Amino acid sequence: MGCTASHDTGGGDGSLVPTYKGVETRLLDGDLVGFRVAMTGARGPEDVERYARCAAAQYTLIRGYGFARHVRTLVDEEAGTWVADAVYTISPALPRGLRTIDAEVTVADCGASGIPTV
Repeated sequence: MGCTASHDTGGGDGSLVPTYKGVETRLLDGDLVGFRVAMTGARGPEDVERYARCAAAQYTLIRGYGFARHVRTLVDEEAGTWVADAVYTISPALPRGLRTIDAEVTVADCGASGIPTV
């Protein structure tokens, strides 16, 4: 018989339990903002990317703006910890481009999904 690797970080049922390790925010230039987030228990890069999007949406609201546009996200995983380094522009009006977010709607969705925004 062979060995099997388990990614169980939950209650023994094979499910992953996300643990959000915090957000670092840095103003890069005017309306360009960087977010570095870390988490464990991610099912893949999309989970940590969503965490970064939630942080960007909340920051956008805190600054008094309503919209953000995704510029890029770099994701890395090491020893079960996922890290995303994301860059967004923030603006009071819907920016041009396809990868825009409505900050208010996104923050509400994050809250309903249990993803922290700060």
